[in-house]
Amino acid sequence: VRALRRTQARRALAAYEAAESTRLRRGRHDTGSGDRDVLRAGKSLRNVARHLDQNHDLARGALNVLVANVVGAKGITPEPQPRRADGTIHDAFARELLELWRDWVRVPEVTQELTWPMLQRLAARTWLRDGEVLVQHLEGPVPMLDHGTRVPYSLELIEPDLLPLDFNDATRGIVMGVERNTWGRPRAYHVYRQHPGDVMTLPTAGTLKTIPAAIVTHLKLTDRTRQARGASVFASVLTRLDDLKDYEESERIAAKVAASMAAFIRKGTPDSYAAANPLTDTDPAAPRQMAFRPGMVFDDLLPGEDIGTINTTRPNANAEGWRNGQMRAVSAGLGAGYSSVARQYEGTYNARRQEQVESWVLYDVLQQHFISQLVRPTWERFVRAALAAGVVAVPRDVVPASADDALYQGPVMPALDPLKETNAYLLRERAGFTSGPAIIRSMGGNPREVLEQEATWREQAAARGVRLVSDPAASTAPPPDEIEDDDLDDDAPPAANRHAGGLR
Repeated sequence: VRALRRTQARRALAAYEAAESTRLRRGRHDTGSGDRDVLRAGKSLRNVARHLDQNHDLARGALNVLVANVVGAKGITPEPQPRRADGTIHDAFARELLELWRDWVRVPEVTQELTWPMLQRLAARTWLRDGEVLVQHLEGPVPMLDHGTRVPYSLELIEPDLLPLDFNDATRGIVMGVERNTWGRPRAYHVYRQHPGDVMTLPTAGTLKTIPAAIVTHLKLTDRTRQARGASVFASVLTRLDDLKDYEESERIAAKVAASMAAFIRKGTPDSYAAANPLTDTDPAAPRQMAFRPGMVFDDLLPGEDIGTINTTRPNANAEGWRNGQMRAVSAGLGAGYSSVARQYEGTYNARRQEQVESWVLYDVLQQHFISQLVRPTWERFVRAALAAGVVAVPRDVVPASADDALYQGPVMPALDPLKETNAYLLRERAGFTSGPAIIRSMGGNPREVLEQEATWREQAAARGVRLVSDPAASTAPPPDEIEDDDLDDDAPPAANRHAGGLR
């Protein structure tokens, strides 16, 4: 029977050679669930990733690149889109919400030490490095908490260390601190009352509290379905980064030792040495000490002696190429642009453009994840808290369901050649393939704010008798009198024909 089973197994593997373990290729198989993998390795991955973030410049720089391109310097901001029944935006209500939002983003979290962009960057850094981060939403009156803003709403960042990996209870559906129902939906989170790594220990250390899942956002990186906890984005590249760190330290030490070596005295044959001087009683073969200084002349060499230097191969001429190859692999594993991680901006425009486009697709994936899991829920809860507190009311002509609708603006792909890309935007708008607001958003701006600033600027300039260029694209767009008749549509309204000659 066993022989028959072995024969059947061999036939099954014959179709896929990669599944067969041989003497030259070790078969590696993962038969556990996603939760089991994180339970076994999650804490170790988190600790190693934190160590590299603190002590390895390349790892820290790669993490900085990810955070900067996902969240950016200004953070991801909402652009309110409350609509009337006819689909138009209710500008007045949108302005009210934005005014409240500008007040709230100054101190959005419980410690009142972080602004909204700072909070997002810290949350994104923890999420990417540690694999997860928790955010508790506190709305309305909360004992001993001063929200500090007109809208009674605050956020509390919770490190993953506070959610114990070793707290499991099958009877209650608790897996690594996350309590879930039979469908896998979180019901509650069981977290420590104090960080297990704190220096000062309180009487409540080691005790757990239960937070309902309805007021918690669990931002996590997962690769498997129904995975309760997240794993670091560095998981697949930690070994390479650790080896790269050790290699660079060895090369630095070797180069330092090589630079510290001065010279040595090459001895001659024994018959080259004279006998000891009876007057000075010195032995020519005895050890000597010679002070070494820049520009010195050796005038006390004995017969048969010569000065030599150690021929070292350090610094290693191949070290940079090897390092760059490893950084390319690390960048590929992280989904970050190699040029940004390695700080090497070389190649043709087309090559750099292609790298930038592909990198930004990956950044956008992380950014949309971050928006959907944290930024959008925060905005929706903010609007709900503002309405519940009575600091703003939904106008009668606004569809209630659209009160918290918004677009979310984060970092955008920078232009490699601003002139070329501006001309491309101009042609697209002329052809009706895009709109002015869409162009402004693609450049990282808020259309409503840009329009207001432009109007205010032109009013102030006119009041002071300053004449501004009427067409920002006048250098690239033909003047109206040079537009061919074929460019105009006789059946189109005048507003449409105005765009045939460029932006006005």
